[in-house]
Amino acid sequence: MDYRVEEIAARVGVAVDTIRFYQFRGLLPRPRRVGRIAFYEDAHLERLRRIRALVDQGFTLAQVRRLLEREGGDEDQPLLEALVEQHVGERTFSRAELAAEAGIPEGLIAAAEASGLVQPLQIAGEARFSEADREMARSALRILNAGFPLDELLKLAVHHARSVQEVSDRAIDLFDDYVRKPAAARGDTHEVTDAFRDLLPRLTRLVALHFQRTLVSRALERLAGRGEDDDLRAALAATESSRLEIAWR
Repeated sequence: MDYRVEEIAARVGVAVDTIRFYQFRGLLPRPRRVGRIAFYEDAHLERLRRIRALVDQGFTLAQVRRLLEREGGDEDQPLLEALVEQHVGERTFSRAELAAEAGIPEGLIAAAEASGLVQPLQIAGEARFSEADREMARSALRILNAGFPLDELLKLAVHHARSVQEVSDRAIDLFDDYVRKPAAARGDTHEVTDAFRDLLPRLTRLVALHFQRTLVSRALERLAGRGEDDDLRAALAATESSRLEIAWR
């Protein structure tokens, strides 16, 4: 069946400009043209519905494109469902809503976006932010209120973000080589899903605990090296009484 752009937009529930934007981003194949009229087919309709489903579940357009490129193989479907599961049910915020929820200026959010620290979701052509973005913004505000200069904190955050991305990519490669591919070769796709669900929270906690331990150890070494005994005793008492809490939803 053929659809004009207005018809297919109405069926999916998106704006015409959104469809054209998806085409520009390479998510949707170009329509067939007869003269100056563009005609979309059922395959376009199904693709659009798939894109909308993934976007509504919290995936960025870059992630959607990679997922669509990989789809078609049944061996990856359980893992895809597990990835989707991590995004379902999250509330999203506009930039103004995020600023109000976190108690920070919109300009600060814009600065974080420009630095690549925050990557909003694109839902119906609008930038939307997740609950994780809200919690990170609140934490950043607490750190700023402690007296850290904004420009220096942004530089440190950008450096950290790049390092985390590199480590994450290498971790994904390891999972792909030593878990997903061997399980797929055995025809056991559910083993991949189970491993992902089990390892993701463990890896998250491992990384957070390692960072905390390293930060505390380095700080204590500096205090000891300076001979600041009172500060050292106070720091040791604080580390002994504190416990890192990581909630995984």
